[in-house]
Amino acid sequence: MFDIENNGSTEGKGSYKRVPALDKCFAMLDLMARMKQPMGISDLSHVLGYHKSTVFHMVHTLVDLGVLENGSDGKFRLGPRLYSLGKAAGQGSELVSTIRPYLEEIGQKTRLSVFLGIRSGNRAVIMDKVDSPTDIKVSSEAGMAIPLLAGAGGKVLLSQLSDTALDSLLSESKLMKFTPASCVNRRKYKNMIQRARQERFALDDEEYIEGVRAVAVPLRLNRENLEAAIWVVGLKSQIRDEAVPMLKAMLQEMADKIETRMGNGG
Repeated sequence: MFDIENNGSTEGKGSYKRVPALDKCFAMLDLMARMKQPMGISDLSHVLGYHKSTVFHMVHTLVDLGVLENGSDGKFRLGPRLYSLGKAAGQGSELVSTIRPYLEEIGQKTRLSVFLGIRSGNRAVIMDKVDSPTDIKVSSEAGMAIPLLAGAGGKVLLSQLSDTALDSLLSESKLMKFTPASCVNRRKYKNMIQRARQERFALDDEEYIEGVRAVAVPLRLNRENLEAAIWVVGLKSQIRDEAVPMLKAMLQEMADKIETRMGNGG
């Protein structure tokens, strides 16, 4: 969810007392990463030797944080927030460091909040962002996972999938009525994705949050299993109809520069 960012502070500490709960948490995450398959509470409890109630509370806390996902089968898998942290430590660090200057330039020119996101399953994970300098702004934390089937960013991320992959994802997912403007018809929504693919652009006209608009373009980086996009978000009063073509052109120009910088050619 988008909101107003609040910055906290941390104080340096000399000595510390080890927290057993964190040891257990990381042991569980390490096990799930090595097993490479969803695991239930009973499976985790048996392998790790932890009480079921301990595992229950840990996994559901991690689900709330986006670190784990709870599947329909009652088993748990690694979630988008953990994926984004891993990306930041590996390939994502290159992605973020390369694209950051372009996000800053877009933010300076538009005075809107700017986001870089990737697809992780049926979520869009925010890898980096530059907040609007205005007093009233739309913001969200880096690492936050938002529904893929919502907003302009999701449309252009989906536009990079093949028709077969898109059909599979849509058949397994439910289109949510986030606002009165949200599209919940699969055929119409697929047409919107195909249009985004053709035009290399998508608009969110209060479809995810009432009073909020967004303009997005895909980043065609030609990297396996990596769909990325950049988008700007603002209040409806900040992104008026007459501004959309200019924002579209600017974002596409920046996307061209990013793709060239990252070795995708012109």
